[in-house]
Amino acid sequence: MTSQRLLVVDDEATVRELLSAALRFAGFGVSSAATGTEAVETAQEEPPDLVLLDVMLPDMDGFEVVRRLRALPGRRHGPVPVLFLTARDRQADKVTGLSLGADDYVTKPFDLEELIARIRAILRRTTGHPADLLKTGPLTLDPAGHQVTRDGLPVRVSPTEFRLLRYLMENAGQVVSKAQILDRVWRYDFGGDASIVDTYISYLRRKVDAGEPKLIQTVHGVGYVLREPRP
Repeated sequence: MTSQRLLVVDDEATVRELLSAALRFAGFGVSSAATGTEAVETAQEEPPDLVLLDVMLPDMDGFEVVRRLRALPGRRHGPVPVLFLTARDRQADKVTGLSLGADDYVTKPFDLEELIARIRAILRRTTGHPADLLKTGPLTLDPAGHQVTRDGLPVRVSPTEFRLLRYLMENAGQVVSKAQILDRVWRYDFGGDASIVDTYISYLRRKVDAGEPKLIQTVHGVGYVLREPRP
C-alpha cells in the first residue's frame, strides 16, 4: 500500500472518522485532529504528506491553521500541501484559501472518488513520486503506468486481469466476495456463471503467484484475499 500520510482536520467526529476510514481503505496512512491547535501539534510531531482541512474549527479558522503550518520547518519537498474541505462555498473563502497557498478547495458534500483523485493529483505534483503505487510483499502495481512487477520483474497481464489484481491490491488484507469482484471488475450485475471469477483468479495466480510467497488466498465459502502469509 502507499506510504503517504494524510492529516484529516475536522471538528465533526462523524465526518472525521468516516473520512479517515475511507482514506485508509484507499491505502493511505491517516491521522486526525479535531482542532487547529491539535492539527499544528500533530503536523509538528509527524509531518504529513497532505492536510485535509476544514475551514470552520472551534479554536481558530482553517486559514490561520494554514499560516501556522507554513511557519513550520519545511519538508524535503517544500511546505505541506493543504486541501480545504468545507461547507463554506463563498467565492471569497475560496480566494482566501487559495491565496494562502492551499492546493485545492473542495466543498461539502463531496464525491469520495473525486476527492481521492484530487488528493493523488496533489501528491504527484508535490512529493516527486506516484501517490497511488500499490504494493503487497514482492508485488507492485502502478495504476498510472498500467504496469505490474514482482520482485522488480515485469509481469504481463490482460486488461481484465489488471483490473482484478488492482481491486485485490486496493483491498489487500481484506476478504472480498465473488459478488463484490463481479461488481467492481466486470462493472455490471453478472447474471451468469460466477465461476468466471475463479477462472481469472486462476489466470492471475499463474502469472503473479508462481513463486513464493503465495499472495492470492482462497477463503472458502466467502471469496478471496490478497495478503502476505501470516507467520
